[in-house]
Amino acid sequence: MSGTVTKLEYQKHNLDRANLFVDGEFVLGLPALEAAKLHVGQHLSDGDIERLRALDTFQKAYERAMHFLSYRARSQAEVRRNLHEAGVDETTIDAVLERLAQQGYVNDTEFARFWVENREQFRPRGAQALRQELRRKGVDDKTSAEVLSGMDQIASAHKAGQARALRLAPLAQSDPRGFRLKLSNFLLRRGFTYDVVREVVKTLAAELAAQEGSESGAADLLDNAEDAEPYEEG
Repeated sequence: MSGTVTKLEYQKHNLDRANLFVDGEFVLGLPALEAAKLHVGQHLSDGDIERLRALDTFQKAYERAMHFLSYRARSQAEVRRNLHEAGVDETTIDAVLERLAQQGYVNDTEFARFWVENREQFRPRGAQALRQELRRKGVDDKTSAEVLSGMDQIASAHKAGQARALRLAPLAQSDPRGFRLKLSNFLLRRGFTYDVVREVVKTLAAELAAQEGSESGAADLLDNAEDAEPYEEG
């Protein structure tokens, strides 16, 4: 609806937004910065009003995305999904994502690095599990492969298995094979490969025996782990 601006007023509960009235009727709310560019008595065409409406739609979607990103880093797919669930149209979503990418707020490579580093610090997982997690977050396999290529699988598996090995310490002496089985499956469930698990279980068994201060115990555990394969519990 074209017409003349008859009133511009700040919203009572949000001074960053203003209400626009044309020919005495409320038309839409818009960012205060945009409202400041208008003045009472100004004529607005249908195109002007549609432009303001589209700008307001974009701004609301952008602010929602920024709020979503304030909790933690997100992939582009996660932001897109969040805006889509809010009923934002695809054209606006594309525009918001483009702006966020330009500003450095959304970057799938940086997100993947954040995700892997977070896992490494708090709950180490193998590359296979991390790749699946990133895929669920919408990160493409090429980006995941690039980020995971520098990952030290042995170090990650060792870190992941240390606490579990200590909890299984009594079993290591009474049933070395059972110890190996349980520790192996624990690491396999976290996405580490058989080769990595075999090496790490052997190392953890030796470390555990050394902590117990028993040379004979260390030898027994090493003998049992020497040709060990990770087993799947039946």
